[in-house]
Amino acid sequence: MNLFRFALFTLLSLPLALAGCSDDPAAGRSGSKGMARLAGTVVSPLEGTYLYIYKKGMDLYGPAFAVSEATGADGRFDLTLPEGEYIAVARKRVNGDAAGPIVSGDNKSDFLPLSVREGMAEMTVLAPVKIGDQRMLTKEVAVTKTGLAGQILDSDGNPVEGARVHVYDHVQMSERPKYVSEKTGPDGRYLIYLPEGGTYYLAARDKFGGPPKLGDLYGRYDQGTIEPSALVIRQGEILPDVDITVTKVW
Repeated sequence: MNLFRFALFTLLSLPLALAGCSDDPAAGRSGSKGMARLAGTVVSPLEGTYLYIYKKGMDLYGPAFAVSEATGADGRFDLTLPEGEYIAVARKRVNGDAAGPIVSGDNKSDFLPLSVREGMAEMTVLAPVKIGDQRMLTKEVAVTKTGLAGQILDSDGNPVEGARVHVYDHVQMSERPKYVSEKTGPDGRYLIYLPEGGTYYLAARDKFGGPPKLGDLYGRYDQGTIEPSALVIRQGEILPDVDITVTKVW
């Protein structure tokens, strides 16, 4: 562990309870009793980074309990939290989105245990560039003659905007998707180029990360079967009209 990581670890391992901060105007903005203000810097500094706060036991790849505003040029973040035990992670996506998968080239910190107590606390977060994630967004796959296209629809047959198609190479579809499309536009249409043909399984959803949750839009490509239907794509073929219906999870 280098000196910087040691200092960071030490800082984050300390309880964030701070006595005698009530005169601090920033602490005063933290609100009522039992609330704490958490501020800090994502270095180098890193602009456009979000700090995600999860409660213990939450899916660390799903929606967070709280999310900061994007950091400015100084890398600073600032948010108010109830007292408690949390896990924090900083993420910056090259595409500027606040949600979505972290892929090669994005920045991501380690998952950082955080003990928040009344008052104000300062922390520094290191979020290095992620290297080597094999999951790829459509735009990162070179345009090839192999792929699939279609439309994401709701249960009434209307196009769904803002959803993505997730491509898996295992029927269990429990691992991370191999490829992920860009978000659909108002017409609900998508196009995914693949580096090679093969047997794939598809799902469409409006959220990234973790299993679908209540209220999410989710659907799998099937042909009236209970299990997901395999989709065989030949090399050099753009398979059209692969439509997927999504419904709200309840």
